Amino acid sequence: MDSERLAALAAEACDDRKAKDIQLINVEKVSSITDWIVIAEGLSDVQVRAISKSVEIRLRDEANRSPLRREGINEAKWALLDYGELIVNILQPKERSYYDLEAFWSNGECHSFNSMESKLV
Repeated sequence: MDSERLAALAAEACDDRKAKDIQLINVEKVSSITDWIVIAEGLSDVQVRAISKSVEIRLRDEANRSPLRREGINEAKWALLDYGELIVNILQPKERSYYDLEAFWSNGECHSFNSMESKLV
């Protein structure tokens, strides 16, 4: 499975748990760290954990992938799942606003979940 499809699966899993403002950023031309970054918002620690779990289950079941690293799941203010070619960030609104990852990765190619969804149909 290519990294774009992996990112789309992660975004779908975020959407399944009602994540807000899901963004997919293709950074493969501007970063050696990863190919894709998914950023999503959960409104509470419970929702951030649920979104993280949804992503892990979906990628395990459909892509046979487990994260190389998991960070922030217990605190659930900013959870990070690192799959190598994909990094998934799930943040609460305050943390998302403060860290502004979209601006940090603005040199990448940004897609909203809805635009990626229509591209994959």
